[in-house]
Amino acid sequence: MRTDDLIKALDADARSTAMPLGSAWWLAAGAATVIAAVVFWLTIGPRTDIATAMHTMRFLAKFVFTTALAVSAFALIRALSTPGASTSRAAAWMIAAPLLVVVAVVLELLSVPAADWGTRLVGRNMVICLASIPLIGIGPLVVFIAVLRYGAPTRPVLAGTVAGLLAGGLAATFYAAHCFDDSPLFVATWYTIAIAIVAGLGALGGRLFVRW
Repeated sequence: MRTDDLIKALDADARSTAMPLGSAWWLAAGAATVIAAVVFWLTIGPRTDIATAMHTMRFLAKFVFTTALAVSAFALIRALSTPGASTSRAAAWMIAAPLLVVVAVVLELLSVPAADWGTRLVGRNMVICLASIPLIGIGPLVVFIAVLRYGAPTRPVLAGTVAGLLAGGLAATFYAAHCFDDSPLFVATWYTIAIAIVAGLGALGGRLFVRW
């Protein structure tokens, strides 16, 4: 059988299953959000001054960054899980979150004295950040890997990595409600490292469990 014929056959098989793959992804997104919310509330919960923090631009900007990552990763993972689907447009949108963070960091560097850069970068909660985002994200990642197995991604490691970025972005969105460090310098450094850990776990999950 030619490769093109095999891909078409896999795509047809995926579409003929009991639940359409697109619906499975939306169901997975809902389930993953619930899981992340439960873990968040049972472990760290929101910061005590969240009502006041919600009126500050730096605090709200964190949710813009993390939501942009989660939304763009969700679009890409849906394309990657369907054989033969075009991924170029969804992949291009993955630059949105990093670009927003870069712009915020530049503005931060221009508005804050250089003597304060190190303090804002290190922050007060880097250890909690590095632990909490993977902790909140591991459950959603398992859900997303399961849906990848339901589909038929032709690049399982890449698909697993994007699943990790999606889970990490979702987890970071919840963690942002707890984090007292609102500086873009902190977010660009420690959120990125924590999300990268989840993405690495996703790549491993894709290699081990999504191969076909």
